[in-house]
Amino acid sequence: MNTRLRRLVAASFVLTGILMVLGVYTAAAGAGLTCAGRWPFCDGFLGLFPANWSSFIEWFHRLVAMVTGFLVLGTTLLAWREGAARRIRVSLAVSTILLPSQIILGALTVTTYQWVILTAHFLTASIIFTGVALAAAWAFETADPTRVRTAVTVAAAGLLVMVVATPHAFVPFGANVQAVYYGVGLAAYAALLAATVWTADAVEDGLRSRLRLTTGAAAVLTVSLLVLGRQVYGGGLEYVSLAGTAIAFGLAAAAAWLLYDRTRAGRVRGVPGGSD
Repeated sequence: MNTRLRRLVAASFVLTGILMVLGVYTAAAGAGLTCAGRWPFCDGFLGLFPANWSSFIEWFHRLVAMVTGFLVLGTTLLAWREGAARRIRVSLAVSTILLPSQIILGALTVTTYQWVILTAHFLTASIIFTGVALAAAWAFETADPTRVRTAVTVAAAGLLVMVVATPHAFVPFGANVQAVYYGVGLAAYAALLAATVWTADAVEDGLRSRLRLTTGAAAVLTVSLLVLGRQVYGGGLEYVSLAGTAIAFGLAAAAAWLLYDRTRAGRVRGVPGGSD
């Protein structure tokens, strides 16, 4: 894969994550409601420009969504035209195919603002994010176990922050806290996906299956918690979310220990990353 395409994949991944966090903030602040009666227009000049701070948040979210959509589409087309690895093309294609349905769900979140629609909107966004995150992980695939260990460590740190910011558990789950929770959560999820992908080439057979099972399970649990977070409004669900986050953190910490223990064993034998 050439450098230009690799950078476009990375940009698609980063911008998709930013868009999701911005979407969470927009919903939490109730900013989408400022344009509910005039969708697809808003309440500013000619319906195209924001009239106040709330409508600016919604307007800016739409702007970033448009740029992100075109970027993902362009990256997908370029990946197919230049013959990128099949798994990268397929993951990008899945994300691109879901874009129209995501636009429709985005409109419904503004015009109806029901929790079912909000959850479906975020779930679809999570699938799109998974596609571009996997594409980025494969585009930057490495055989360096140090990078795998770094990814797992980043994930564990992010999950620890998620424990503290668990919806309605320890701190008020306002718009700013939600933005932090989902920003950190998506970063942890992406790091776990990358660690799972990179393990194939960076870790020897004796450890590979255990590590991939651990990081893969933590990744699935993390994204499930992010989706669940759109529905946690008390009633005990905050404790379910807290327990799930603690388990995901434990899995990430276990993966980090497996990598550290194997690296230490290799150093004792004088061969970095050597087998037992």
